[in-house]
Amino acid sequence: MALRPILTLPDKRLRLRAEPVARVDDEIRALMDDLLETMYDAPGIGLAATQVGVPKRVLVLDVAKREDENASPNPMVFANPEILSTSEETSLHEEGCLSIPEFFEEVERPARIRLSYLDRSGKREELEADGILARCLQHEIDHLNGVLFIDHISRLKRERVLKKFNKEMRERERGAGKNEAERA
Repeated sequence: MALRPILTLPDKRLRLRAEPVARVDDEIRALMDDLLETMYDAPGIGLAATQVGVPKRVLVLDVAKREDENASPNPMVFANPEILSTSEETSLHEEGCLSIPEFFEEVERPARIRLSYLDRSGKREELEADGILARCLQHEIDHLNGVLFIDHISRLKRERVLKKFNKEMRERERGAGKNEAERA
């Protein structure tokens, strides 16, 4: 297992649509393990492969501690997750994202979903989810489709966030250029 760097805004790779996994093999299982290690280290409750620059339809999550702080870890892995149905009932809840650090906003999503996916052994499974599990799955599946949670908020708020992260990136690049000039 290895920690992988998490991409942050405004990295354009976050907008790529991930490719389906042909089959769950040792390489995909290693990716799942790396994603879990990276997610726990961050710390977060979900992570999609696209967030570490791997355009494959793989995601991991563990919402156990979010539901009960005394719960034991319950890592879940998904390859080729596909939402089959959503409830008409919606839920409004605050979301954050490891790729958009320190920004949180209320997002409305379907309260319940049903999805299919391949498990760690490559077996096709179905899952019905509600609450934080449904929300986290939808958030991470959005990542696999090149969609960020800020795409679900008002245009004005989204533009402010993008402006902030673009400014921070320019400042980092200027700082890196300055450091290189000092070393030369």
